[in-house]
Amino acid sequence: MIATPLQAWINGIGLIAPGLPDWATAAAALRGEAGYVPAPSVLPVPLLLPPAERRRASRVIRLSLGVGQEAVTHAGADASTLATVFAASGADGHNCHSLCEQLAGEDRQISPTRFHNSVHNAAAGYWGIATRSMAPCQVLGAFDASFGAGLLDALAQVALDGQPVLLVAYDSEYPEPLHAKRDTPDCGGVALLLSAQRSEASLASITVTPSRAPADVLEDAALEGLRQNIPAMRALPLLQRLARGTAGPVVLDYLAPMQLQVELQPC
Repeated sequence: MIATPLQAWINGIGLIAPGLPDWATAAAALRGEAGYVPAPSVLPVPLLLPPAERRRASRVIRLSLGVGQEAVTHAGADASTLATVFAASGADGHNCHSLCEQLAGEDRQISPTRFHNSVHNAAAGYWGIATRSMAPCQVLGAFDASFGAGLLDALAQVALDGQPVLLVAYDSEYPEPLHAKRDTPDCGGVALLLSAQRSEASLASITVTPSRAPADVLEDAALEGLRQNIPAMRALPLLQRLARGTAGPVVLDYLAPMQLQVELQPC
C-alpha cells in the first residue's frame, strides 16, 4: 500500500499507439476534436542510435525510444541527465517468436543479436546508448499493471531524490501461436517526464493514492479498446483529462483489488 500520497509535476509526454503516431494527434482524439481512426502503429526511425545499432533496432526499441524522445523534447530536457523507469508487460514479442522458432528447429544456434534483444531490459540499454546516459535506470514488469507499477516507481524516485524521472511504458504484440494466448493487437507506449518542482514546462501536477474504485473507462469504444488491449494504454484516462485541461480525479487499473487514484491539477 502507499503510506502517503505521491506527487509530481508532468513536464513532458510522448505517445505512440495504433492510429496515434504522437502526443499531439492523441490529444486531439482524446479531446474529441478529431475522430479516432484505428491504424497500425507508426514507429519512428531511432535516429539517436549509431547506425549499427539503428539497423538492429526492433519494434520495441523503436517504440520506446520514440515515446521517450518525444517526452524529453516536449519538456526541453537533457535526456543524458534523466533517471529512467522502463515498464513493460512482456519483452519483444517478435524477437521472442523468432527465438522459439529457432529452438524448435534442427539448427538451434541463436543469433547473438536476437539473444541480447530478448532480455527485458533491452529497451533501457538502447536508451542509454542513444542518450549516453549514466543516470540510474529501473526496469520492471507487472503484466497488465505495468504502467501503474512504473508510475509508482517513478513517483517514489521523484519524492526521494527530488530529481526528474522519465517513465517509459510500452508493450509489443506477439505473432501466432503466442498471440492466441496474449492477444495484444499492436505495439503502443507512453512516456511521462516527472519532476519534483514546477517549471515553465510543467503541464499539470498529479497526486497518486490507492483506491478500490473501478478504473475509469473511455466513452469512445475504439479508444477504450486500446486501453483494455494494450497494457501501457491504461494511462489513457489520465491522458484524456490532461488533454482536456480539466482538474479532478481519475482511477487507473493496477493490481486488483488495489487501483490508483490520480488527482490531476492542470497548470
